[in-house]
Amino acid sequence: MKIHDKAFDKRINAILYFCRNVKYPGKTKIYKLLYFLDFIHFKQVGKPVTDLEYYAYDYGPVPLKFHKEIAENRIPADMKKCIEISAQKDAITGETKIIEFFPKTKPDLGVFSEREIKILENVALIYKNAKAEEMSEVSHLKNEPWDQTIKRIGKFKRIDFMLALDKDAQIERSTAEERMRHIKEMKDLFS
Repeated sequence: MKIHDKAFDKRINAILYFCRNVKYPGKTKIYKLLYFLDFIHFKQVGKPVTDLEYYAYDYGPVPLKFHKEIAENRIPADMKKCIEISAQKDAITGETKIIEFFPKTKPDLGVFSEREIKILENVALIYKNAKAEEMSEVSHLKNEPWDQTIKRIGKFKRIDFMLALDKDAQIERSTAEERMRHIKEMKDLFS
Protein backbone atom coordinates (compact mmCIF):
# COMPACT_ATOMS: atom_id res chain seq x y z
CA MET A 1 0.00 0.00 0.00
CA LYS A 2 1.34 3.40 -0.98
CA ILE A 3 0.37 6.48 1.03
CA HIS A 4 0.16 10.05 -0.17
CA ASP A 5 3.53 11.73 0.20
CA LYS A 6 2.74 14.89 2.19
CA ALA A 7 6.44 15.72 2.45
CA PHE A 8 6.64 15.83 -1.37
CA ASP A 9 3.71 18.28 -1.42
CA LYS A 10 5.46 20.40 1.18
CA ARG A 11 8.72 20.28 -0.76
CA ILE A 12 7.06 21.49 -3.99
CA ASN A 13 5.12 24.23 -2.21
CA ALA A 14 8.14 25.37 -0.23
CA ILE A 15 10.09 25.74 -3.48
CA LEU A 16 7.16 27.59 -5.06
CA TYR A 17 6.91 29.87 -2.03
CA PHE A 18 10.64 30.64 -2.06
CA CYS A 19 10.66 31.24 -5.84
CA ARG A 20 7.88 33.80 -5.48
CA ASN A 21 9.25 35.51 -2.38
CA VAL A 22 13.02 35.79 -2.83
CA LYS A 23 15.34 37.19 -5.47
CA TYR A 24 17.85 34.95 -7.29
CA PRO A 25 16.05 31.58 -6.84
CA GLY A 26 18.89 29.51 -8.27
CA LYS A 27 19.57 25.90 -7.35
CA THR A 28 22.11 26.65 -4.60
CA LYS A 29 19.92 29.27 -2.96
CA ILE A 30 16.87 26.99 -3.06
CA TYR A 31 18.94 24.19 -1.48
CA LYS A 32 20.02 26.50 1.34
CA LEU A 33 16.49 27.81 1.91
CA LEU A 34 15.12 24.26 2.14
CA TYR A 35 17.96 23.36 4.52
CA PHE A 36 17.17 26.29 6.80
CA LEU A 37 13.44 25.47 6.71
CA ASP A 38 14.07 21.83 7.64
CA PHE A 39 16.71 22.39 10.30
CA ILE A 40 14.90 25.26 12.03
CA HIS A 41 11.71 23.19 12.12
CA PHE A 42 13.63 20.15 13.38
CA LYS A 43 15.16 22.23 16.16
CA GLN A 44 11.66 23.21 17.26
CA VAL A 45 9.67 19.98 16.90
CA GLY A 46 12.05 17.12 16.10
CA LYS A 47 11.16 16.48 12.47
CA PRO A 48 11.97 18.12 9.13
CA VAL A 49 9.32 19.65 6.86
CA THR A 50 10.33 18.37 3.42
CA ASP A 51 11.74 14.92 4.27
CA LEU A 52 14.94 15.69 2.37
CA GLU A 53 18.31 14.41 3.54
CA TYR A 54 21.20 16.85 3.27
CA TYR A 55 24.85 16.09 2.58
CA ALA A 56 27.93 18.17 3.39
CA TYR A 57 29.33 19.35 0.07
CA ASP A 58 32.04 21.97 -0.36
CA TYR A 59 29.58 24.79 -0.98
CA GLY A 60 27.14 23.80 1.73
CA PRO A 61 24.30 21.40 2.45
CA VAL A 62 22.89 19.60 -0.59
CA PRO A 63 19.59 17.67 -0.65
CA LEU A 64 21.22 14.82 -2.57
CA LYS A 65 18.16 12.96 -3.93
CA PHE A 66 16.62 16.20 -5.23
CA HIS A 67 20.00 17.33 -6.57
CA LYS A 68 20.38 14.09 -8.55
CA GLU A 69 16.85 14.38 -9.94
CA ILE A 70 17.64 17.84 -11.27
CA ALA A 71 21.07 16.85 -12.62
CA GLU A 72 19.69 13.80 -14.41
CA ASN A 73 16.54 15.63 -15.51
CA ARG A 74 14.37 13.12 -13.66
CA ILE A 75 12.18 15.75 -12.10
CA PRO A 76 8.93 14.16 -10.91
CA ALA A 77 5.99 14.86 -13.21
CA ASP A 78 4.05 16.48 -10.36
CA MET A 79 6.89 18.94 -9.90
CA LYS A 80 7.20 19.70 -13.62
CA LYS A 81 3.57 20.87 -13.57
CA CYS A 82 4.41 23.51 -10.95
CA ILE A 83 8.04 24.50 -11.42
CA GLU A 84 10.20 25.08 -14.44
CA ILE A 85 13.90 24.53 -14.01
CA SER A 86 16.16 26.25 -16.50
CA ALA A 87 19.90 25.77 -16.90
CA GLN A 88 21.97 28.66 -18.20
CA LYS A 89 25.08 27.53 -20.07
CA ASP A 90 28.42 29.31 -20.27
CA ALA A 91 28.74 30.72 -23.80
CA ILE A 92 32.36 29.60 -24.14
CA THR A 93 32.60 26.28 -22.27
CA GLY A 94 29.00 25.13 -22.66
CA GLU A 95 28.98 24.07 -19.01
CA THR A 96 26.00 24.83 -16.81
CA LYS A 97 26.55 28.14 -15.00
CA ILE A 98 23.37 28.40 -13.02
CA ILE A 99 20.15 26.48 -12.64
CA GLU A 100 17.17 28.70 -11.94
CA PHE A 101 13.71 27.81 -10.67
CA PHE A 102 10.60 29.47 -12.09
CA PRO A 103 7.18 28.93 -10.50
CA LYS A 104 4.31 28.02 -12.82
CA THR A 105 1.66 28.13 -10.09
CA LYS A 106 1.10 29.70 -6.71
CA PRO A 107 2.14 27.74 -3.63
CA ASP A 108 -0.58 25.92 -1.70
CA LEU A 109 0.11 27.04 1.86
CA GLY A 110 -2.70 24.75 3.05
CA VAL A 111 -0.24 21.84 3.08
CA PHE A 112 1.74 23.49 5.89
CA SER A 113 1.10 23.88 9.61
CA GLU A 114 1.02 27.39 11.08
CA ARG A 115 4.52 26.81 12.48
CA GLU A 116 5.84 25.72 9.08
CA ILE A 117 4.32 28.78 7.39
CA LYS A 118 5.91 31.08 9.96
CA ILE A 119 9.32 29.49 9.38
CA LEU A 120 8.86 29.68 5.57
CA GLU A 121 7.98 33.37 5.82
CA ASN A 122 10.87 34.16 8.18
CA VAL A 123 13.46 32.32 6.09
CA ALA A 124 12.22 34.01 2.89
CA LEU A 125 12.25 37.43 4.57
CA ILE A 126 15.75 37.03 6.01
CA TYR A 127 17.25 35.84 2.71
CA LYS A 128 15.00 37.74 0.30
CA ASN A 129 17.79 39.79 -1.28
CA ALA A 130 20.74 37.50 -0.54
CA LYS A 131 22.68 35.63 -3.16
CA ALA A 132 23.65 32.00 -2.50
CA GLU A 133 27.27 32.97 -1.86
CA GLU A 134 26.20 35.36 0.90
CA MET A 135 24.03 32.67 2.49
CA SER A 136 27.03 30.35 2.67
CA GLU A 137 28.38 32.44 5.51
CA VAL A 138 25.39 31.33 7.60
CA SER A 139 25.15 27.69 6.50
CA HIS A 140 28.91 27.30 7.07
CA LEU A 141 29.03 28.82 10.56
CA LYS A 142 31.38 27.14 13.01
CA ASN A 143 29.74 24.32 15.01
CA GLU A 144 26.57 24.35 12.92
CA PRO A 145 25.43 20.98 11.43
CA TRP A 146 27.26 21.38 8.08
CA ASP A 147 30.52 22.38 9.80
CA GLN A 148 30.26 19.59 12.39
CA THR A 149 29.67 17.01 9.65
CA ILE A 150 32.67 18.18 7.62
CA LYS A 151 34.92 18.11 10.70
CA ARG A 152 33.68 14.85 12.24
CA ILE A 153 33.01 12.53 9.33
CA GLY A 154 34.07 14.41 6.20
CA LYS A 155 32.76 15.81 2.95
CA PHE A 156 29.86 14.25 1.09
CA LYS A 157 28.45 12.65 4.25
CA ARG A 158 24.85 12.92 5.43
CA ILE A 159 24.19 15.77 7.85
CA ASP A 160 22.47 14.34 10.92
CA PHE A 161 19.42 16.39 11.95
CA MET A 162 20.33 15.70 15.59
CA LEU A 163 23.26 18.12 15.15
CA ALA A 164 20.68 20.93 15.10
CA LEU A 165 19.78 20.24 18.74
CA ASP A 166 21.88 22.77 20.61
CA LYS A 167 21.20 24.73 23.79
CA ASP A 168 18.51 26.75 21.98
CA ALA A 169 16.53 23.70 20.80
CA GLN A 170 12.88 23.67 21.82
CA ILE A 171 12.66 19.87 21.95
CA GLU A 172 14.39 17.20 24.00
CA ARG A 173 16.87 14.98 22.17
CA SER A 174 15.04 11.79 23.24
CA THR A 175 11.73 13.10 21.83
CA ALA A 176 13.38 14.07 18.53
CA GLU A 177 15.04 10.65 18.29
CA GLU A 178 11.71 8.94 18.90
CA ARG A 179 9.99 11.04 16.22
CA MET A 180 12.71 10.22 13.71
CA ARG A 181 12.38 6.51 14.53
CA HIS A 182 8.62 6.67 13.91
CA ILE A 183 9.12 8.47 10.60
CA LYS A 184 11.61 5.82 9.47
CA GLU A 185 9.26 3.00 10.49
CA MET A 186 6.39 4.57 8.53
CA LYS A 187 8.59 4.99 5.46
CA ASP A 188 9.72 1.40 5.69
CA LEU A 189 6.14 0.17 6.00
CA PHE A 190 4.61 2.19 3.20
CA SER A 191 7.32 2.64 0.59
